[in-house]
Amino acid sequence: MHSGRTVFVVNPHAGNGATGKEWPRIKTMAQDLLGPFETLLTGGPGDATRLTRENLLRGVERIICVGGDGTLNEVVNGFFDGNDPLRKDAVLGFLPNGTGCDFCRTMPIPSGIEASLQTVREGFVRRIDLGRLRFRDHQGGTVTRYFHNIASFGLGGEVVDRVNRTSKACGPFITFIWGTLVSLFAYERKRIRLQVDDGDERTVDILNIAVANGKYHGGGMLVAPDAVIDDGIFHVTVIGAMNLPLVFWHLPKLYTGKIKSIRQVSITTGTKVSATSEQRVLLDIDGEQPGILPAELEIVPAALNMIMKS
Repeated sequence: MHSGRTVFVVNPHAGNGATGKEWPRIKTMAQDLLGPFETLLTGGPGDATRLTRENLLRGVERIICVGGDGTLNEVVNGFFDGNDPLRKDAVLGFLPNGTGCDFCRTMPIPSGIEASLQTVREGFVRRIDLGRLRFRDHQGGTVTRYFHNIASFGLGGEVVDRVNRTSKACGPFITFIWGTLVSLFAYERKRIRLQVDDGDERTVDILNIAVANGKYHGGGMLVAPDAVIDDGIFHVTVIGAMNLPLVFWHLPKLYTGKIKSIRQVSITTGTKVSATSEQRVLLDIDGEQPGILPAELEIVPAALNMIMKS
């Protein structure tokens, strides 16, 4: 059992508001299993990052995030100040309870609240890699942000933009499928200049490019089947532009792990990726849509202590 102070950062709006309704019950279970802790509820975007940072700076040793992938991304960003971790010894736990929880499909973190609380209680910690991304925000400034799962650009950014502006009451799979289908009809192919590590810069017409630390995104698409969260490399999946009938023909393969059998898909590995475009290309960072290309991404090996099943 982990000694030291514990803070729960809870997004009551996660899971279409379900987390807020369930929190009293979850809190009682957590107190029974983990002993005393402090609860901080987020009110809006950026709160989870700020609350995490403030508490790490005042000596809290363990932050437990309650929400979906977007909340987790904010909390992860709270562990860093620019390029440096605030505290190398601090530990992050996760109780997944949001619309999307693609990260849990990769990680040994159970999706049920009781099981994930039990995992936190057991307290097995593993260091995971993170991605660090510099990109242009919607105000035109350059921003640095970390991601734990997948950053993508092209169709992914447009899907997430659409999904995050709609009610997610139908659950993640239906919500993302609907968002994907509507976005596909409106999508114009994007021409990207892409460079991985010190390889040649190449120009590609794409449907989507995913720079992956985890395996899944978009409500269960297995976009990087071989990605591992602590191997020190990205898996870069380039889905080339195709006509709509071909996209619909291949779409099921994105959910069944057969993405590598699609002729228009190539997967490479590397530790640095840069992408630019003359078009406006939206980013998807762990299910959030904070900006556009150009972007530079690099892997940060063994960046974060995370609680998971042993």
